[in-house]
Amino acid sequence: MSNPIEILTKKLKAVHYMIGDSELAVRPDEFDDFHRDKAERELRETPEVVQESIKLLCDMLAEEENLFVPLEEWFLQRFLRPCKWYPKSAFKLIKRYYEYKLNHPEFYDNLVPSNEREIYKSSILTPLPRRCADGARVVVIEAGQQWNPKEVTLEQIFRGAILILEVAITEPKTQVGGVRVIMDMEGLTLTHVTYFSPSFASAVVEFVQKSLTCRLKGFHIVNQSYLFDMVFAFFKPFIHGKLRDRIYFHGVDRPSILDYIDPKVCPKKYGGEFEFEPLGESLYEYGLTYDEYFTDANRYGYVNEL
Repeated sequence: MSNPIEILTKKLKAVHYMIGDSELAVRPDEFDDFHRDKAERELRETPEVVQESIKLLCDMLAEEENLFVPLEEWFLQRFLRPCKWYPKSAFKLIKRYYEYKLNHPEFYDNLVPSNEREIYKSSILTPLPRRCADGARVVVIEAGQQWNPKEVTLEQIFRGAILILEVAITEPKTQVGGVRVIMDMEGLTLTHVTYFSPSFASAVVEFVQKSLTCRLKGFHIVNQSYLFDMVFAFFKPFIHGKLRDRIYFHGVDRPSILDYIDPKVCPKKYGGEFEFEPLGESLYEYGLTYDEYFTDANRYGYVNEL
């Protein structure tokens, strides 16, 4: 089987995409001593553990009926790293991940960047080009004044978020460093609130708590008003454990977010030093680089209904 990561890497090295004054350089082939040491310290990642864990996970997957996935390190490590290289945990995560895809076609059917032009154009989602000091990637979601529900649905926003997260975790550095999310609720209106539902909230929380294949380091909500309490009420009953502890409410307190996201990484409007304009169409053009990768990835999973 050809390695989609190698194919993607060749394409990405020919692409130069700027956000503000920084290049968004997604590199699925890069690893360095900082992340290697961090992986060993936090994830038990040593050559011996890696070799043994991949062997055991391959054995488990070979026994799982109707599940088609590549039994190769470039693929398996994205599930093993968030599970600290425990193969049984990674096996359960893989099954949950593909069961979720099977049960939620509204989020995954035909999910490739070329089919999601409206969410890219909306500038609701922005992956920031700089990493935090601990190696984490940062994604900004502007779900208030940037969001016109008549043009972009909640399902489209979530599909776009899935695409960005899937792109991020092609990188070994992000598999180790994790992801932080800034959710900007400035401009949220009662009209926005009416588009939320318990079923949507349940599906999103299920994804984050059970099927997310990256290390979620924090979910930071900024510029929220009393209307956000109405939105959060849909989500709150489903949130538990580690996720509850990783949600932070900042309001308009700019200094507080800098306790978690470095000033050089954090956008100026949230108290940091990084400045950029809405991306729109240009982010869509960048996303097209990944079309072949997602087309290939969409072939994996359960081949028949469970």
